[in-house]
Amino acid sequence: MTTKRIDSERVRAYTQALMDAASAGGRSERDLQQLRHAIKFSPEMLGTLADMIDAKEDYLIDKVYAEFRDRLEKGDFAISVDVTTAVPMDAELRQMVTEKCEKDLDRPVYIVEHVEPKILGGIIIEALGHRRDASIRTHLVNVRKALSSSYVGGDE
Repeated sequence: MTTKRIDSERVRAYTQALMDAASAGGRSERDLQQLRHAIKFSPEMLGTLADMIDAKEDYLIDKVYAEFRDRLEKGDFAISVDVTTAVPMDAELRQMVTEKCEKDLDRPVYIVEHVEPKILGGIIIEALGHRRDASIRTHLVNVRKALSSSYVGGDE
């Protein structure tokens, strides 16, 4: 199946899903206009809105809009920092991570916590397109790679 045909099928499927939702809610014209503007949304904006909807917190969108506008007017540009740990952070660790990130980034930060047991331990910090992975899982993967690669050179 060609890429063009696959894309065409996906377009039809997405269009039908949007049309079904719009017609069920009696808002076809409104949804069409929103879709026209959604094209301009950044992936981060779409992702955040999707997360809010998945969490059934879309009722907060108006409040988020108001706070966003207020912070923009005040010049309060805190940086969002994603922090992933194997277990929830306690208050002390959260404070240490916040202070370290604010010092390193020279900006106020907003910590977004993620718990991912698969990392086994340690921490992963992501901000401004950079990632620092100090997880146990990554260390183990690196050790495995080092041990499985052929050893060249060294003392005999």
